[in-house]
Amino acid sequence: LDILKQKRAKSFTADHKPLMGEAPEVRGYFLGCGFNSAGMMLGGGCGRELAHWVIHGRPEKDMYGYDIRRFHNSLTGNNRWIRERSHESYAKNYSVVFPFDEPLASRNMRRDPFHQVLTEQGCVFQERHGWERPGWFNKDGPAPLKNYDYYGSYDIKKNVNYKYNELLNKEYTFGFPPHHDVIKSECLSCRHSVAVFDMSYFGKFYLTGPDAKKAADWLFTADVNKKPGDAYYLAIGGGVAEHNWNHIRSVLQDQGFRCQLTDHSEDMGMISIQGPKSREVLQEVLDTDLSNEAFPFSTHKVVNAAGHQVRAMRLSFVGELGWELHIPKDSCLPVYNAVMAAGAKHGIINSGYRAIDSLSIEKGYRHWHADLRPDDTPLEAGLAFTCKLKSSIPFQGRDKLEKQKEEGLRRRIVCFTTDEKVPMFGLEAIFRNGVPVGHLRRADYGFFIDKTIGYGYIRNPDGGVVSANFIKSGEFTLERMGVVYKAKAHLKSPFDPENKRVKGIYA
Repeated sequence: LDILKQKRAKSFTADHKPLMGEAPEVRGYFLGCGFNSAGMMLGGGCGRELAHWVIHGRPEKDMYGYDIRRFHNSLTGNNRWIRERSHESYAKNYSVVFPFDEPLASRNMRRDPFHQVLTEQGCVFQERHGWERPGWFNKDGPAPLKNYDYYGSYDIKKNVNYKYNELLNKEYTFGFPPHHDVIKSECLSCRHSVAVFDMSYFGKFYLTGPDAKKAADWLFTADVNKKPGDAYYLAIGGGVAEHNWNHIRSVLQDQGFRCQLTDHSEDMGMISIQGPKSREVLQEVLDTDLSNEAFPFSTHKVVNAAGHQVRAMRLSFVGELGWELHIPKDSCLPVYNAVMAAGAKHGIINSGYRAIDSLSIEKGYRHWHADLRPDDTPLEAGLAFTCKLKSSIPFQGRDKLEKQKEEGLRRRIVCFTTDEKVPMFGLEAIFRNGVPVGHLRRADYGFFIDKTIGYGYIRNPDGGVVSANFIKSGEFTLERMGVVYKAKAHLKSPFDPENKRVKGIYA
């Protein structure tokens, strides 16, 4: 009986996945725990990867889903987060995993300055890295989050009339969700007029010090030294902020660079104003000339917005004319209110990350750990333009890229569209002339081009180079849940392939 009791002891983690990799707090201390009986199944492969990790500083395969750095440091020491999330991972152990599910446990752990005003406007939030970020906007009113009820266990009263949970339950489908048209409206408002995206969950780091330029040269594949300087502002996708933070700090230490990395993620908010009317809206709010000549694409300035100092960046993750505003915390709401007031006559709306997912895949922008994983290279991912290979500046991984470029790509990412309007989410099989050559990493519906879009890496079954001709000459199909659909392969994004819209050129 004692033996049976011991065997039944479980080690559930916050997401029911193991904890692996180098501990963020202590260099050289590696984790390989939290397998919860799955160690009998995962032990061989995970043990091999952990050994490679210890020896070479990184695993050979994509282990990001098990990497301890997938959790933000503010959460891993928080008893409420550990207790609630570990309970929910146990409660949903055998539940079907639906594409857009969200946790009910440990919500509202990290909230940005816009949280309350967006909640009042019907925002349905997603949880990422502890942050509450906008998912989409419910037109039937607010759907605020409630404290975790442990699904009615432990004599805790179960939440009733919980609108957020009711909306989640409606998404438990592998078809299009019931609010598909709402997300369509958010996307097309951005494409035709203007939309505001709260992206405050981004990591916001400063790299400073006498060796900051040397560190930036080594860390980043792109040439980021257009102007001399010893300081860099890094805005990093919120879900990967902890991973990036630890990677950069490790590189600085290993290379002996004399510089510091400081985290200001909680000190600033960030909104992105995107769409053909974004310039007209922001010209009323910012005290600077926003013309193409005065404020070109991929540049930034510190400016005043409604009397508050902000950093404006002319960038886009949706493929439109637009600017990001990086705003000190106390100035966030006044700046947001000024933007919404100036945009009212243009029909400005709030949009969420469900719209960003659709808009970005339509444009062909890459998402971390879907289109891009640790085992992908920039060349395979179609991002050679981000690598300073034409310069003589050394950077981490340059030798591997030069070798791969010389030998040719044995796999590469390809865009696929289907004329049949079917929902796809990623992991659908890709066939070329009836032979499996890969699977979709990410898929969504593109509302502007009115097609299902997917991106996946394909290989040549013969082991040869995946050339442009190999892609053009094949007949492709995608298999979704046992049904095969004809697909068209694209070497460039089918939406705005000449990249005119981000430059403000609209037909």
